Amino acid sequence: MATVGTGRGARTRRGAAARALLTTLMTAALAAGCTASGGPIDDGRGPAAPSARERLPDGADVRPVLAVKIDNTPAARPHTGVDAADVVYVEQVEGGLSRLVAVYATRLPESVGPVRSARESDLELLRQFDRPVLAFSGAQGKLLPLIDRAPLEGVTPESSSGAYVRGTDRSAPHNLYLRPERLMADPPGGAALTTGFRFGRPPAGGEPKDALTVRYPAARTTFTWSDADDRWLVSLDGVPATTTEGERLAPATVVVQYVTVRRSGYRDFLGNNTPYTETVGSGEATVLRGGRAYEARWSRLSAEDGTSFTTGDGERMTFARGQVWVVYAQAA
Repeated sequence: MATVGTGRGARTRRGAAARALLTTLMTAALAAGCTASGGPIDDGRGPAAPSARERLPDGADVRPVLAVKIDNTPAARPHTGVDAADVVYVEQVEGGLSRLVAVYATRLPESVGPVRSARESDLELLRQFDRPVLAFSGAQGKLLPLIDRAPLEGVTPESSSGAYVRGTDRSAPHNLYLRPERLMADPPGGAALTTGFRFGRPPAGGEPKDALTVRYPAARTTFTWSDADDRWLVSLDGVPATTTEGERLAPATVVVQYVTVRRSGYRDFLGNNTPYTETVGSGEATVLRGGRAYEARWSRLSAEDGTSFTTGDGERMTFARGQVWVVYAQAA
């Protein structure tokens, strides 16, 4: 169960396949990203937008995004490389804690982490991308066959040991880091972000909002508007969230997406059930941008589609340009 509070007004064979696929894809043309033109621009597979492939020149292809599963316990902070992600998803895991999925398309940081294990929900979430590369530390045995069959390329320390390093300033399992340049030489480009998001000028309306908090049973994520930074400053469990360089994590847009979070068929080693976050369907959302909160509707028709957002008037909801955080909260 998640509640929202507001402030004031593979294994080795898969590793070989992943490396072979990435080597081939590095020779493809870099897909052209969207450029600002003053008006709204579709980004992905929303119903009103052409697919990423349809926007590419003949003969070009979409290279895969990099998605990294990231630890979000206090022992894992500060995070490394999260500020370079285009999209950061926050999802509930066992014991009421949270974990992050950071998606990279336009920039690749030198290092990302700490990297942790995958969950069943990640497979549905990542189907919106074209065979994404998923970096994760492992998964429970019963889930591995599902990951093997999923339309993605899994990269673990066992399958691609050269892509990972262990830090010396923390104890395991909070010290595993990915080096993205050891997987791909360049970022795939904005066309790979088939999220369904639309960027542009803010819609009319919205309510002034200073802060908003999403609470899980054992974790909370708070976003506080900063006029000086023109961004939403992130706090995790009441502590300002920073990079390892000391900079605040500060997305341009925050989406609190109300979804169904149910029990799955998996448990951790302590016997805690793994929550399954359903990201296909429709429901309510709160979008934060520019110091204002907008009530919206979200819709994702199938796992292959991105998620579209509309205002109360039925218009496409626009996001501010920059990093987007999507926090999945239990619908009432």
